[in-house]
Amino acid sequence: MIYHLFAPLASLVPIFNVTRYITFRSGCAFITSFVFVLATWSYALEWLQKLHMTETIDMYGHKALEGLYAGKKGTPTMGGILIIVAVLFSTLLWARWDNVFIWLSIMTMVGLGALGFADDYLKTKTGKGLCRRDKLMGQILIGLIVGGLVVFNKDMSTTWDFPFFKKIAIDLGLFYIFWAALVIVATSNAVNFTDGLDGLAIGTLTINFFIFGILAYVSGNVKIAKYLFIPYVPGSGELAVLCFALLGAGLGFLWFNAYPAQVFMGDVGALSLGGVIGAIALLIKKEFLLFICGGIFVAEALSVVLQMIWINCFKKKLFKAAPLHHHLQLMGWKENKITVRLWIVAILCGVLTFLTLKLR
Repeated sequence: MIYHLFAPLASLVPIFNVTRYITFRSGCAFITSFVFVLATWSYALEWLQKLHMTETIDMYGHKALEGLYAGKKGTPTMGGILIIVAVLFSTLLWARWDNVFIWLSIMTMVGLGALGFADDYLKTKTGKGLCRRDKLMGQILIGLIVGGLVVFNKDMSTTWDFPFFKKIAIDLGLFYIFWAALVIVATSNAVNFTDGLDGLAIGTLTINFFIFGILAYVSGNVKIAKYLFIPYVPGSGELAVLCFALLGAGLGFLWFNAYPAQVFMGDVGALSLGGVIGAIALLIKKEFLLFICGGIFVAEALSVVLQMIWINCFKKKLFKAAPLHHHLQLMGWKENKITVRLWIVAILCGVLTFLTLKLR
């Protein structure tokens, strides 16, 4: 909104020219969403407590984990709503409204947020959320819609871009719809698996938001994209504004979600934020880099898959518990140590992601 109000007036008032720059608006979006979360935190907490939106701990009969998590019972949950509202406010304030990438990403975030809200609400009221099939079908539907909108938009690309290679690109055509659904479902579930320790998921997400904010900017800048031999995606630079709005809101939420957490973001936060980072990666043609940058999410999701396969094939567990952070807990690692160490690994994954831009 700011861009559309003040950019046309730049010839009359030169200082308004700064609103034309993505870097300036990204910084403003970051500050706006961060301040928004801090300023509205107490009202959001009061609202969640009034509606009795508190965490119900279910470790599927695992006594050791139930003992570790006993103190978290009754903590307000669904704090992801605050993140979504902050991001929407900041993005709509600072991003261009005529950019299709922004609207596709927002649609993904809000759609998955609504699905997560339904799951969280049922958990707090009945003790059981949506069944796995219904949740998965909802995620798939949103992913298919996003993929379809990309495929049938003549100005958007449906190609794969491979890291480490300069000129290898494969056009998926209509199959891109299913690829988009796979990426969005995978990322939203991976973040949901990771959201089990205070600050772990949101802290790791903020690292990814920062990395993809930079990647979005360079992908939308023709000179930098040409220099780095990466696909130039016209208009995608505007996603940097959204990424930094997500970064600001995520850091603001981490202020209260850090150990010991005063609030959990719930599925409404995990599904929406996981899905939107997947959508952003798809739109800037960096979905394979997301598997590198989001290495923690990949490891958490992979541990769950391997655990299920191992139990079905060998009738015993591969890990003490899954996802991975539960295994580390049962090895004797303290919760805050696990979180910080996995943040460090996430930063290393982010640096490796940047290195791929030159290793082509």
